[in-house]
Amino acid sequence: MDAHVAEPTLAGQLDALAAWRRALDRQVADLSRFLHEHEVGDEACDRHIVALRERLATDRLCVAFVAEFSRGKSELINAIFFADTGRRILPATPGRTTMCPVELGHDAGMPPVLALLPIDTRLEAQSLSDLRAKPDAWTTIRLDPHSPERLADALTEVMRTKAVTVEVARALGFWRDDDPDDNPPMIAEGLVEVPAWRHAAINYPHPLLQRGLVVLDTPGLNAIGAEPELTLSLLPAAHAVVFILGADTGVTKSDLAVWRDHLGGQSMARFVVLNKIDALADPLLTVDAVSVQIAQQVASTARTLEVDADRVFPLSARQALAGRIDGDPGALAASRLPALEDALGQQLLPHRREVIQALVTDTASAVEQQATRRLSDQRRQIAEQMLELRGLRGKSSGKVQVMIERVDGELREFERCTERLVAMRAVHTRMLREQLAGLASDALRDEISQMQDEASSTLFNLGARKAFLALCNRLRLRVTKARERGSEIHDMLNASFRQLNSDFGFALSVSRLPSLERTDHELNLIERSYVQYLGLSHALRLAEPRFMEQFRRMLLSKLRMTFENASGDIELWHKSASNQVDSQLRERRRAFKRRRESLERIQLAAGDLDARIADLEAQDQRLQVLAARVREQLAALRDAAASGVHAAGDEPESGVAVLPSRSASASRSVAAG
Repeated sequence: MDAHVAEPTLAGQLDALAAWRRALDRQVADLSRFLHEHEVGDEACDRHIVALRERLATDRLCVAFVAEFSRGKSELINAIFFADTGRRILPATPGRTTMCPVELGHDAGMPPVLALLPIDTRLEAQSLSDLRAKPDAWTTIRLDPHSPERLADALTEVMRTKAVTVEVARALGFWRDDDPDDNPPMIAEGLVEVPAWRHAAINYPHPLLQRGLVVLDTPGLNAIGAEPELTLSLLPAAHAVVFILGADTGVTKSDLAVWRDHLGGQSMARFVVLNKIDALADPLLTVDAVSVQIAQQVASTARTLEVDADRVFPLSARQALAGRIDGDPGALAASRLPALEDALGQQLLPHRREVIQALVTDTASAVEQQATRRLSDQRRQIAEQMLELRGLRGKSSGKVQVMIERVDGELREFERCTERLVAMRAVHTRMLREQLAGLASDALRDEISQMQDEASSTLFNLGARKAFLALCNRLRLRVTKARERGSEIHDMLNASFRQLNSDFGFALSVSRLPSLERTDHELNLIERSYVQYLGLSHALRLAEPRFMEQFRRMLLSKLRMTFENASGDIELWHKSASNQVDSQLRERRRAFKRRRESLERIQLAAGDLDARIADLEAQDQRLQVLAARVREQLAALRDAAASGVHAAGDEPESGVAVLPSRSASASRSVAAG
């Protein structure tokens, strides 16, 4: 961005968010090193910490830009993201420019590149989310950020079309015999023009993108051939949507259709832009009179879309782009773009901070529970040894020998616990398998097949809405049953641990079950996002086998990710319980070995008794200090997380992002946002 123009507030807000995340990550890394150096942590602690650090590194804020054709959407993106190149980068000519959904983000592990998914992949039985994990399916073009001309030339690829037969266009979803007015243009006998690409992802090192912002640029949503996954999955998953209208036209019929069909009922934060206010300038009117017209248009738009007027932003993207390229602060201020950027920063970022704070707090609680349990068990064993050794003061070597024999007997008795542990593990594993069976991919496929059968049994698939809602209810029932099965496992482990503690001196305890609230939230989001496309207004689309098949594939992919996350939470909880048993089993065996070695040394030299007691007292002091330091570090981590949230402001509405990534695992991590 030009040095003469102040950095927009959105960049400053994102920079502060990124710096806060990095600071939290450093504290988490220090905590991890401390736990390892002092042998306080275990595998469960490591998994919690690794998961948190991955989330801190991959957290993103997704903003979708939505508009019908010729509303200046690409120009607005140019003004916000590409003005520093000194020219217009995204195609912004009159008419239809962006022919496919485009995602802009930054992955430091990848070079600047434009990745394009061929339109022919629509004919395959794979969803967009599945294809993200298959680099060979994409065509890539290297980008040169240092050459604005070559960069702009490369990005014109998103405008490319191809000629196909009517039969192919029909199979791709771009041709409908029952609605010829909206079919693409016929360019030759039997050939029609369709987009060449299904999806595009741009990896570009812009400062805002480097700070964790991801932008979704959408083509017209109501056009025939619009990517179903865009409206069914990508848009509902965005944290916010910027809906662009023309200030000179206001809310047109097609604009209102897009809003009602795709945005009006969504839970993400929504911002409305009245673009092209420069077109309202009139040499016969004063500046104040034009301002009144703009204010009236804002009020009218707010009433029509049923949003607060402070969510409607009149601006001129063209004027903002020119002002930034020319280094003209006055032109930039007159464009009114900074007000939108400021609103995005002030209203969206606090929510991301609260999400991260919740993750940090949950991780800190899990680590504290594991570390405290381990240190307490070690202190209890030391206390038992000190009590035993103090009882040997003034006793003969024969008495010491008796104590050695007692330790050997206790060890033999203790090893009897292994049979009980094997039996408990067998029951635990069987119950876990039963709990996860209802969340497995095979179960999901069966449920969706049942939904398809119920929908196809009615004319034009008009029963699809009822069948889909029934599916959602069945899936919620599966989650409820998994939760109930988890409670049964919790009770079983609690009883088993209590008996093991009593009979063999363990200090086992059962941690809190995963609530699966995130799964409930994601199911509700999926239901709200998908059900609006299964009503009477979409009857013709429902009758298309291709639409229903793509709907099925996307729904299965989305549900699989949701249920895999739930299964992962459940498995992590089970591993935590299992690892706790393994850890305490090892510690108890080490304790028996240390007791015997200590008694043997005392038997050889009576003076070692006081030295050994003193050594145990020193160990106990060390463990107390370690416990205090663990609590201090975790308290500091919680304070750092809370301070970032309290400094950020109030929380807006938001959804969960689904962002472009170079691996399926990274995509899953971000989607869990």
